[in-house]
Amino acid sequence: MLDLMKIARTEAEGGDLLGLLSGLFEETDVRPTGYPDAVMWQGGNHDGKVNPIAHSLTDAYALLGTVAAIDVLGLPYYAVPMWSQYRHDTKLECLSWFGNVPATSIKWSTAGDAYVNDGKGGKVVVMGKSGNAPLRTQAGVYCNVRPYGPITVVRCMPCLPYSQDKAVFNVDPNTGIVHSEMNTPGVQMAYANRLFLKMVNDTGKLGRVAFKPTQAMEDGINAGLLSWMLQGTKFKIGRKWAVDGYEEHKENVDRIIALLPADFKDGMESWTGQIEQHISDTNYGLLLWDLIEKQDCIVLATDLDGDRLTDLLADVSDPLRRFGQLVAEHVGAEVNIDELWSGMGYTTGNGRDMTSVMYRMDGPPIHEQTLGSADAMLLRLLDGDESMGGTKRPYDPRIHFVLIRSAYLDANPDNAELRDWLDNALATFDKVYAGERPGFLEGYNALKEAITPWGA
Repeated sequence: MLDLMKIARTEAEGGDLLGLLSGLFEETDVRPTGYPDAVMWQGGNHDGKVNPIAHSLTDAYALLGTVAAIDVLGLPYYAVPMWSQYRHDTKLECLSWFGNVPATSIKWSTAGDAYVNDGKGGKVVVMGKSGNAPLRTQAGVYCNVRPYGPITVVRCMPCLPYSQDKAVFNVDPNTGIVHSEMNTPGVQMAYANRLFLKMVNDTGKLGRVAFKPTQAMEDGINAGLLSWMLQGTKFKIGRKWAVDGYEEHKENVDRIIALLPADFKDGMESWTGQIEQHISDTNYGLLLWDLIEKQDCIVLATDLDGDRLTDLLADVSDPLRRFGQLVAEHVGAEVNIDELWSGMGYTTGNGRDMTSVMYRMDGPPIHEQTLGSADAMLLRLLDGDESMGGTKRPYDPRIHFVLIRSAYLDANPDNAELRDWLDNALATFDKVYAGERPGFLEGYNALKEAITPWGA
């Protein structure tokens, strides 16, 4: 059994966490591309039957939850130290390590600024804060895909629709950088657009586009890339923007197109599906209807608006269930709304089970999840009340097992034995955590007894 409380205390007190974890894990010969001196560990059963995945060891409950989950499951893995103090001490170099690991990876984000030792006897806000944006840059991420119930949101990254000054707006013909307040990489926008269209073609789901092409120059370029990409395909476009983005921004869009591989559109002539073009704000109401009607759809949005859309999806199911409960009580029906919700075919939870996948320009994807105020939860664990006095339990370790399952299946798509084992492990987790949820340490002990590690 791992001494998880010791790990928690060491991190909270600013102790030698690197030394402690170095004693738990083995060094590995595998190294991130371009970083031969990186710190990287391995663990689990490397039996050659399962492709390992890489974990980021970040902060607080995210760190504890990762360490506990990988210990319980025993699957082969790599691990990169990335907690706040270490990010500060390495001047963010560890973000480059993780961003260039040649394996399907899992990254955890935690909310809030962490104070760390500055090496001079003082405290400072950690360099890079959560490290999310610099990591995406280091990893070459162009897109974030977040599924939730029937809706999947594809976020162009990094793309923020801000610029409205057309007179000073242009695209660098050498880099494809969209010069504005945000210097958006146009080539990455093109790849996000293509992935969106490929997903619509491959799944047969409805494609919705959430841009602001008449309000922001970046989205004008984005809409232009999409319009160019749709040319010569079999996609049907229902709702259309009043202005064709390619015609309006042709010179700038062509500069980006010139930087794309010559075979960028190969095969797209046979792609098909239904595309609806919306102003991004109108999607908020549409997605409510999509959830209620269980309309399978894929939404393409910028990073900013896509984040807002996924926040809506994460937050809306609890209010919908509450409203359903009020309606049931009003008509005198005695029902369990959670059971009814599931019985009616709805699969969305409380948002804390929402995962996402970041796609890199080169290399395997990074699976991602945000764990809210994990730092606060760590302190509550140390104080002996991780449930906030029994009134709220914002941290659910199930997300670790859900995300691990998703990443391993992504890295091992044809391994039926692994899929069955992971499904059974998740089912076992749900049995252990059914009813009154155990505390984190109690849950870890129970899972260790209930789940036989892979290959044991």
